[in-house]
Amino acid sequence: MLRDHPGRGHRAVVAALGCALSAVALTGCGDTEDTGSSPAPTTSSPNTASFSGLPPSALASEAASAIASAHASASAAASSASARASEFEASVEAEAARASAAAEKALKDVQGRGNAVSEVGMKGLPRNETSGLLAVLVTITNKTDARASYAVRIDFEDSSGKAVETKFVGAEDLDPGEKQQPIAFSRQPADAQLTPRLAKAQRY
Repeated sequence: MLRDHPGRGHRAVVAALGCALSAVALTGCGDTEDTGSSPAPTTSSPNTASFSGLPPSALASEAASAIASAHASASAAASSASARASEFEASVEAEAARASAAAEKALKDVQGRGNAVSEVGMKGLPRNETSGLLAVLVTITNKTDARASYAVRIDFEDSSGKAVETKFVGAEDLDPGEKQQPIAFSRQPADAQLTPRLAKAQRY
């Protein structure tokens, strides 16, 4: 019959305790995280509610619309300015035509050269300033001590002294010492050799 050996039982208990301690140690190592390692990245969708502005396509469309609007405004402004310039030119021409008609009427029954030749001077203008047209700057000065109006006739004569074209200019309601400078234009061809002459000047 076998008998238990006291040393053998002691060794068995020690071995069992060692295995138990080893198991606990392994479990502890498995549960402890390495503090030096990086956490695993997490992914999530962006919060679009925090976005501001418009997407690129909308911004491009809005910019194009603004540019088109600016171009339209600039075009409208240019057209408006051109229209105003045309209106002003038309009004100046209308006033010149009215003054010419008034001067011609005032000179209709005047005999001789009139009573105001000494109050009128003439000066030719360079053709490069008049689009090639023959033009004369007429200076009318009221040399009297009362308000007066003036009518002037300018003849454009050829080399033989014949009046090829006649223009009328005038000045109305000039105060004493006041002057005006209307311009008389010839509509003859630019190569025509003409000489402007003060034919008549009447104060009335």
